[in-house]
Amino acid sequence: MHEKAILAGKLRPSMTFNEKVWALTARIPSGHVTTYGRIAERLGGGAARAVGQALHRNPYAPRVPCHRVVGADGSLTGFAGGLARKRRMLQEEGVAVAGGRVALAEHLVEL
Repeated sequence: MHEKAILAGKLRPSMTFNEKVWALTARIPSGHVTTYGRIAERLGGGAARAVGQALHRNPYAPRVPCHRVVGADGSLTGFAGGLARKRRMLQEEGVAVAGGRVALAEHLVEL
C-alpha cells in the first residue's frame, strides 16, 4: 500500500512502524550509514532492537539498503546475508570498515 512512499523515503502517518523504518532506511545514500538507535530516535524513541527486527523483514532489499544500518559503535551487526557480505557491500560503496566497525565520524548521515 505504501510501497512508493517507502522507496522514496517518505513517511506517512498511516504507515506501520516497520514501513516507517524502511522509509527512513531508503534515505541512506550510498557511501553512508546510520545506526539502529538513530532510526529508533527519529521515530520517537523506539527500541533499536525493534528497528533491527523491522529490517530483518525488509521486503524491499536491496532498494531499501538495510546493509547501511550499523550498531551504535559502528559495528557490523544483524544482516540476513551475513556480516561478510554486509562488509563487502559497504566497502564497495566506499565505506571504510576496520576491525568489524565503520568509522562513524566519516560515514554517518542524519535522516
